[in-house]
Amino acid sequence: MSNISHTGRDVSGHTGRDISGHPDAEEMRARHDRVMSGRRTTAMADAPVFLVGLYCAVSPWVLHFTANQPDLVTHNLVIGIAIAVLALCFTAMPERMTGMSMAIVALGAWLIVSTWVVGQSPDMGVILNNVIVGGLAVVLGAACAGLSMKNKKT
Repeated sequence: MSNISHTGRDVSGHTGRDISGHPDAEEMRARHDRVMSGRRTTAMADAPVFLVGLYCAVSPWVLHFTANQPDLVTHNLVIGIAIAVLALCFTAMPERMTGMSMAIVALGAWLIVSTWVVGQSPDMGVILNNVIVGGLAVVLGAACAGLSMKNKKT
């Protein structure tokens, strides 16, 4: 049984929050320094990429093309969720996900083209929606990819 009470203090009065004796303390400090040292310059694009993915997923209901474009509804939902999940992964594991920035570019380019491939004679609102959202995904993904490549050189 531990000598730590419900307040986090042990019998000797120490707070119990000092991790200097932890076997992985140096590795945890080094990882923290790597992540927080400013080398992660793509952090400013994580939130906009997430919002683009979120909007892409809900756009069929926002623009009300669920009845006349059922295939595009499912398509936009899946592509939007994929973009949003990639953005969340960039935030959670930035050092492992920098190479996946080009996936957002590919998803954005596919979103633009898929309007005519997946849709059945889409109207101008659907076309503009997918072209604008896809273009934003391409630009933000390219910015993330360029910044991550710049970080690898330094």
